[in-house]
Amino acid sequence: MTDDIRLAFAHPSERAEASSQMPCDRISLRDYVVEVEIGAFQQERGTLQRVRFNVVVEVSPLTGPIDDDVDRILSYDRVTEAIAIELEAERLNLLETLAARVAERILLEPQAERVFVRIEKLDRGPFALGVEIVRARDGVAVAGQDHVEAPHPRVVFLSNAAIAAPYLAGWIDQLATADAPLLICVGAGDAPAPQAGHALAQRRIDLLAIEQNAWTLAARDPRCMVVGTRTELDWAMKNGQISVWAPSKIVLDAVDGPSASPRDAVALVAWFAAGIKAKELLVIGAAAPDADMPVRSVGVTEAVLK
Repeated sequence: MTDDIRLAFAHPSERAEASSQMPCDRISLRDYVVEVEIGAFQQERGTLQRVRFNVVVEVSPLTGPIDDDVDRILSYDRVTEAIAIELEAERLNLLETLAARVAERILLEPQAERVFVRIEKLDRGPFALGVEIVRARDGVAVAGQDHVEAPHPRVVFLSNAAIAAPYLAGWIDQLATADAPLLICVGAGDAPAPQAGHALAQRRIDLLAIEQNAWTLAARDPRCMVVGTRTELDWAMKNGQISVWAPSKIVLDAVDGPSASPRDAVALVAWFAAGIKAKELLVIGAAAPDADMPVRSVGVTEAVLK
């Protein structure tokens, strides 16, 4: 076996040493195994699988005595914390996405100069399936590090009676000029959804029924754009776009998903509104849910939303 082939499968610490062009110190995390729900295939949803992390972080050599001071070094805990934070943020489909996010988070540490991240799935067969990436501080965009927190939106739930009400355009006019971005949520339409006889399949069907209604609402007003991811929503809120929530991806990818069924649309919206730290939840045409945030309810006959 040639050195190139051996290094391709060697531990990232060997690869780091072989590719380094300057003297540096390295810390490593070896064979760190956690159970997580991850994967793009349907059989990987709702199931935990073992994932193994091997991480090497190159740091600039310290100048002067260390004095046995933990604050002067990059602690191993910061590496495991980076992994835990990204695993808890949301459910991911791709190891590549997880590896990139872990690497970028580690490179936020002032001591880190370059990081090797290898992640492997251990339960997909009698082998390990994985990905390895290398990221350097000068390759991480500053804009990606300087995260600007998305504004807190006003979330408005519209019942089907509210969607059909003659006041709909006027409500949107009023709310679009308010002091917070507008995010509209709906439940399923009046037509009954297909019945699958299987809990997971029915959950998807019910979520898709909500999304059908979201697209129906968006078609009634060109200012409204359907969004299905946090990235789309954050962009929309920062750029003054009125959004209509399509819940499937966010609900299915949530690490701590909602206890509410998609058939209890108001409760589902309350979970989402709390998660994005909405300024207010306004419910039009339905009863207000219990929520740890400002909530108010108005009837469909009210043309002015005070």
